Amino acid sequence: MQTLDYSSSDGLARLEALYTRPACPPEIEERVRAIVGEVMMSGDAAVFAQIKKFDGADLNAATVRVSEQEIADAEAQVSAKLKSAVALAIRHVRDFAKETIPSSWISPAREGVLLGEQFNPMQRVACYVPGGTAPLVSSAIHTVAIAKAAGVPEIVAATPPRKDGTINPATLYALKKAGATEIYKMGGATAIAALAYGTSTIRPVEKIVGPGNAYVAAAKRLVYGRVAIDMVAGPSEVMVIADKTANPEWIAADMLSQAEHGSGLEQAVLVTDSKELLSDVHDAILRQADSLTRQGPLRKVIENGIYLILAPNLDIAAEIGSKYAPEHLELQGMQARKLLRKIKAAGAIFLGEWTPEPAGDFTAGPSHVLPTAGTAKFFHGITAGDFIRRSSILSYTEQALAADKKALLMFAETEGLDGHGRSISIRFDPAFSKKK
Repeated sequence: MQTLDYSSSDGLARLEALYTRPACPPEIEERVRAIVGEVMMSGDAAVFAQIKKFDGADLNAATVRVSEQEIADAEAQVSAKLKSAVALAIRHVRDFAKETIPSSWISPAREGVLLGEQFNPMQRVACYVPGGTAPLVSSAIHTVAIAKAAGVPEIVAATPPRKDGTINPATLYALKKAGATEIYKMGGATAIAALAYGTSTIRPVEKIVGPGNAYVAAAKRLVYGRVAIDMVAGPSEVMVIADKTANPEWIAADMLSQAEHGSGLEQAVLVTDSKELLSDVHDAILRQADSLTRQGPLRKVIENGIYLILAPNLDIAAEIGSKYAPEHLELQGMQARKLLRKIKAAGAIFLGEWTPEPAGDFTAGPSHVLPTAGTAKFFHGITAGDFIRRSSILSYTEQALAADKKALLMFAETEGLDGHGRSISIRFDPAFSKKK
């Protein structure tokens, strides 16, 4: 754990390093570039070779796609309790997603002019679901169910296989229930490249969404432009801003909930104006960590990714939070609601001590796929709108075009675009009038 004092001589410099943290280490970007390049050049052959290399599974064109029998077998293995939890989460996520679906509209803007917007769902999207260190059943729901609510007809899912070439039954069950129409056994940068460029077996998609490790985040950045992506959603991070009234044991538990994700690159940050709270949380983290099962990744994050920051006051704490722009931001203590108005950037904000971050991970409703590494300054979490195309609608009458004619021709002349000008003026030239 690292302790930072905002008022110390090196405090601001160390904070600046946190604000500008990279989404992907440079050495990982280079590896990913090679992986993606091989898939571009060799298609299926590269995909199956990489699955064998990275996941230990021996797959081919006939087995890389999950069959209906495999889905049925998975459903039979899932407990009634988990099925109930999956149903609850799908319902909450779907209901929230439907509230965010934009509606087409068209209306008079001025005399003779109609303006509006038309929204149509994308036709083929991909949802990536991590699975290397844990079966992230919830990620299946927080991507696929939203695409389904948006009306996307073809929803492709990809998740890493186990060594025997199967997918965790719970993940597979959740993917199908959420609305996936195709499911592929592939993960990491390999999956992102195959979905973006396509192969003989896998048709390319229009957009790729979903969380992942640094390799997935780097691959998404690399294929951007060939396909759309949602955001940089890499190793998880949480920041807690709290005053002296907050419960240190609860804060420690919330920070460790993100530290256990598995890559070892996660970050968990506390910002407070209370030295006592800072010390109590430090001790609680060490004590609670001993009782958790995922010791390998936990210890790496505790050593390198946990930051305890002492701010002179809560206004400065909110400023630190906005500059850090965390994936998850918890506001705890008596000043939580007051602090909310001061936050300028965060992927998701968890307000009050009874709103732990894992509630958002699982059943709350908004997607838990959120921007990381400070990109919440310009990205947002997945909504139904991310799966919908927007088209502007414009309609002029002859009289309305005539009213704008002088200004239109002035712009064309100023920009040296005489073809633009002619497309306006030709409509008012008797020699080119429309035949009656």
